[in-house]
Amino acid sequence: MIVPVDDKSKIGRRVARYICKYACGYFPVILYVEEKHVFDPNCSYVFGYEPHSVLPIGVVALADLTGFLGLPKMKVLASTAVFYTPFLRHIWTWLGLTPATKSNFVSNLSAGYSCVIVPGGVQETFLMEHGKEKVFLKSRRGFVRIALENGYPLVPVFCFGQSNVYKWWKPSGELFLKFARAIKFTPIVFWGMFGSPLPFRHPMHVVVGKPIELKKNPEPTMEEVMKVHGQYVEALKELFEKHKARVGFPELELEIL
Repeated sequence: MIVPVDDKSKIGRRVARYICKYACGYFPVILYVEEKHVFDPNCSYVFGYEPHSVLPIGVVALADLTGFLGLPKMKVLASTAVFYTPFLRHIWTWLGLTPATKSNFVSNLSAGYSCVIVPGGVQETFLMEHGKEKVFLKSRRGFVRIALENGYPLVPVFCFGQSNVYKWWKPSGELFLKFARAIKFTPIVFWGMFGSPLPFRHPMHVVVGKPIELKKNPEPTMEEVMKVHGQYVEALKELFEKHKARVGFPELELEIL
């Protein structure tokens, strides 16, 4: 039997709702929103989520099915590689994931969805380092341009503890990086409980900053994009420094590449 991929499937959404509820309680995942009252459920937002880590599991805190944030329509832009596996692509779709393409990004925003994107992508996974958070942002401006072109607020998000839910090992070198880029996925060895894919139960704290309001600019110059990008990077840094001690990581360092 072939099950069609339908993001509005009632059965699929029930399965996804259970997964979200279980995942949030398992680690647990705690969401902290600096100014929750400013988020309008009738508006769309672009959430720039960091870091990627082995898997950006903490995005579950932002899912509409979880209901923590109160926004009724959410999509998570994910690597197209995760949709290649039969049946798993159904799970991802039910959970609100969609392939990270420009057309998907723009169409979902236009349809009233808020979108979560992890700007670092494959490159960021390749640069992971034990005991330190590295985010690959300096050359990632596409998500900023789309937000600016369409006038959607840009929201910095950081997840503390996500990098500790798996132990991992990865090879290094330029050849490996080129291979990872070619397949749009970083092949690393990772393991959780008892050497299985089940992640360790380590608390994750997802911190959502204040929205950066943007005036719609259909044809922004590179200087205008760079200015907003700089605002986002600074807001992410401030968010990290402001909350790291509160959530139990006073010595953790953030490097933006």
